[in-house]
Amino acid sequence: MVLETSTGKVIALIIALFLLRLLFSYLNSPLRSFPGPFWAQFTDLWRVLDYWRCTQIQSHQQLHERFGLAVRIGPNMISLSDPSLLKTVYSTRGDFVKSNFYEVADAVSNGHRIENVFSTRSNTFHSRYMKPYQKYFAMNTILEKEPLADKMVISLCQQLENRFVYGHNAGKTAPLADWIEYCAWDLDWELTFSQDMGFFKSGTDVKNMIHTGEMIMRYLGCIGQMPLLDRLLGKNPYCPIKFATFENAAIYSFQRVMERVASQDAKPRQDFLDNFLEAKQQYPDIVSDNDVVSYLMMNVLAGADTTAIVMKAITYNGLTHPSVFETLRAELDAAQLSFPPSYKQTNELPYLNAVIKEGMRMHPVIGGILERVVPDCGLTLPDGRVIAPGTKVGINPWVSSRNKDVYGKDSDKFRPERWLCSENEDEDAYLARLKRMNDADFTFGSGKRVCVGRNMANLEIHKVISTLFGRYDIQLDHADKGWSPRWWWFTFIDNIDVKIQRRHNVASVELNAKDT
Repeated sequence: MVLETSTGKVIALIIALFLLRLLFSYLNSPLRSFPGPFWAQFTDLWRVLDYWRCTQIQSHQQLHERFGLAVRIGPNMISLSDPSLLKTVYSTRGDFVKSNFYEVADAVSNGHRIENVFSTRSNTFHSRYMKPYQKYFAMNTILEKEPLADKMVISLCQQLENRFVYGHNAGKTAPLADWIEYCAWDLDWELTFSQDMGFFKSGTDVKNMIHTGEMIMRYLGCIGQMPLLDRLLGKNPYCPIKFATFENAAIYSFQRVMERVASQDAKPRQDFLDNFLEAKQQYPDIVSDNDVVSYLMMNVLAGADTTAIVMKAITYNGLTHPSVFETLRAELDAAQLSFPPSYKQTNELPYLNAVIKEGMRMHPVIGGILERVVPDCGLTLPDGRVIAPGTKVGINPWVSSRNKDVYGKDSDKFRPERWLCSENEDEDAYLARLKRMNDADFTFGSGKRVCVGRNMANLEIHKVISTLFGRYDIQLDHADKGWSPRWWWFTFIDNIDVKIQRRHNVASVELNAKDT
């Protein structure tokens, strides 16, 4: 009885001390003057639950509508909304380093953390790591790989036409979201290895890779809000809890590296595997075999999901806005594009580019905040308030992309014309307005840690979107049903079911049907 009483007192004392610590931190916090949800001032669990419920986008938008440009959403976390702060928080100087949110994306081997180009908080490590690879992501180098992308565009048309357009499958409902996903994954594997992964041929999620990627993003989004949880769960040194991993992708990448190295006398290929092996030869003190595998995996696993989300968002918004569909189609018809359409051709089409930009703005890939840490000088806000050094800050793209001062009063509407010069608009006024919108563009991140694969993504998006809208008549099946977005850290999209027909006025192109 005495033991039970003593144990109860100890537990009560621990709870009391914990609550006193929270109260002390709250009363002495330099962020106390910033408004926000009550419980968020005391614990990051508020953010964890917000992400777990997939309500963080709505929460951030509503909080900024209510409280303005700076909202406290954690004991040491301020969410910002003003796009003018992008160039400061995500500057090319890298003054605002990444927060410990990104540690969750570290790998663990033999009890040791292994950073990657995404997870590292060190700008020095990032610059050193990127130096051997940077040139391979320049647009002129990406364009050398365009024949590989053409091959996948043809495969997409093969699958759509053989499965949903011709023969006994004519009129069958096509789950277009799935096929855009397969296209993005096979396309990235083709650009990386000169070999697709078989998503098209099987019409399925090969080796569960797509689902695995989604689960990893779910974990990153939730647990990253309170990295201590990752140390207790996935990176617990004593009894780590197993979560989804890309083990299959790592094994596949390693095998391809070994095969390519063994056949060095073979004809060179214009793929990323050849590029990265060349980097290893040029920078042997920086690039190891493990680094090559790591970068190959980053190339396909980070690129496929994000590109697929963008293409789905553009497609769905185009299909649900008939005037946009017709205007885009008229431009594509007038351009008399080759098949597959080249990036050079499509990048010169103003309305297509406007549709792509608007699709990215309306549905940003990232559904959370890209966290940074305020440096020693502090952060002075446009209204004069100062955020203390050491505070986590960041901007949710779903907040900044709806800014009415930048994008207009109709910023909640899908309207590609906002990216073009209107009939009665002065050219100087248009260029100034366009600059404000481009400066606020957060599609591929911003500053020193901007997405290295943005040129590869743009190549894929231009070719696939111009093919879908130029080659086919597409109508949503059960348009009243709508799509199914999932607001995780990546904003995944499901259920774009359509009826699809080959347009009669499109020049016939022979497609090889043997791979269906």
